[in-house]
Amino acid sequence: MTTDPWDPDAALEPHKPRRWRDKFREAFRGVKKGMRGQSSFAVHIFCAVLAVVLAAALDCDHVEWCLVVGCIGFVFAAELINSAIEALFRGLEREARDRVYHCLDIAAGAVLVAGLTAATVGALVFGRKLLLLFHLIG
Repeated sequence: MTTDPWDPDAALEPHKPRRWRDKFREAFRGVKKGMRGQSSFAVHIFCAVLAVVLAAALDCDHVEWCLVVGCIGFVFAAELINSAIEALFRGLEREARDRVYHCLDIAAGAVLVAGLTAATVGALVFGRKLLLLFHLIG
């Protein structure tokens, strides 16, 4: 029987090293829990699908694909970290929340910076491709 890594008391019990299979299962469960109930993930997923479709339609080279996929991963990772901080915040008692509420703003700011960075990279990659497509630049 494996211990639940989400159980706060599980950390107090001695345990065997976890298998890689268990680590990956826990990581995928974390992604699912982080995405669930977060309306902003729907926006990020829509933008990610749009970026992938544009990259395919505009015949991006491997470097451009790396930039697009890297930005998608960067935004998703920032959103998951933000979700983790929100989950921790909800678990705090009222007086602790009052002391650390600004952490939520900082985490949301990190998602904003990641999104703006991804949008800038997308504008540079796709803007250049579109200008070339319409013969506006040589």
